Amino acid sequence: MAEWEGKSRGNKIGYAIFIFIFKNFGVRPAYFILLFVALYYFFFSAETSKHIYHYFNQRIGYGKLKSFFKIYVSYYRLGQMLIDKTMIMSGMESQFTSESFGAENMRNIVSGNKGGILLGAHLGNWEIAGHYLMGYGDTINILVFDREHEQIKKYMDEVTGGRKFKLIPIKDDLSHIYEIGEALERNEIIATTADRFLSDGKTRSFKFLGEEARFPLGIFQIIKTFRANYSFVYGVKRSATHYNFYCRPHRTVTKETTIDAIMEDYIRDLEGMVKENPDQWFNYYDFWKKA
Repeated sequence: MAEWEGKSRGNKIGYAIFIFIFKNFGVRPAYFILLFVALYYFFFSAETSKHIYHYFNQRIGYGKLKSFFKIYVSYYRLGQMLIDKTMIMSGMESQFTSESFGAENMRNIVSGNKGGILLGAHLGNWEIAGHYLMGYGDTINILVFDREHEQIKKYMDEVTGGRKFKLIPIKDDLSHIYEIGEALERNEIIATTADRFLSDGKTRSFKFLGEEARFPLGIFQIIKTFRANYSFVYGVKRSATHYNFYCRPHRTVTKETTIDAIMEDYIRDLEGMVKENPDQWFNYYDFWKKA
C-alpha cells in the first residue's frame, strides 16, 4: 500500500472471533490468540511490512535485526489496540485503568465556551482517547474519513451499541466544513487525527523524524479560517490494561497566526510522542513518499 486509502483492514469473521473470546474469557486470552494472528500478518503482508521496517530502521534508527523484529511487535500492538477499543466501546471499560495528564486543559477548552479542535494521531489508541472525551458531555464531534468497509462498520455498531458521539464524515463536496463551522458556533469540540492524507488531498511537507513528509492541509486550514482554539490529544497504552490520556494546553489563533505555524506546532508535538512510543505509531504506508 503505497498510499493510505481511507479505510481499515480486517474482516467480519476476525472481529467476531476476538469479540467472542474477550467477552467470554477476558482480554488476556484474546491477546494470546493475537500472538498467532500477528504472526500471519508478519509473514503475509510484505508490502506493509516493508514500510514498517523502513520506519523503524531509517526513521527511529534501530538496527536491521531489531527493525525486523519490530515489524511483528507493531502488528501485535495494533491488534491489542483494536481489541481494547472494541472492549471499551462495548461497555467493558472496567477491565482497564487510565491516568489523565492534562485533564485540566480539556476542562479549560470546554469551559471557554468557544469550542475548539482537538488534533490526535494514529498513535496509541485514538478511539480510546475519543471515548475519554465523552465524559465532557454531548458536545464532542469526531471528524472521520468515511471509507471503511460498511459491513465491518455495521457489525461493530451492532456489537458496541453504536458510537456515543457525533460523527462528521469528510466529504468530497466539502459540506463537512459547514458542519464544523456550525459546531464551533455552538461552542462544541471537533476531534480528529491529522497524520494521514488521501492521495487526492492537499498536503504540505515538513521534516518529520529527519525526513520530509507530507501532512494533510485541510484541518489546519479550517483551524486558521475559523480561528479556532486547538490542542493535541493522545491515548497511549502503558501496560496490558492501562492507558495514559494526554491533552496539551490549548492554543489560540490570531489574525497573524499562519497555517505553517499551526502545522509545525502539531508536527513537533507528534514527533516527540512518536519518539517516546515508537511501537505505537501505526501509519502502515509510505508516509515519506515524495509528492
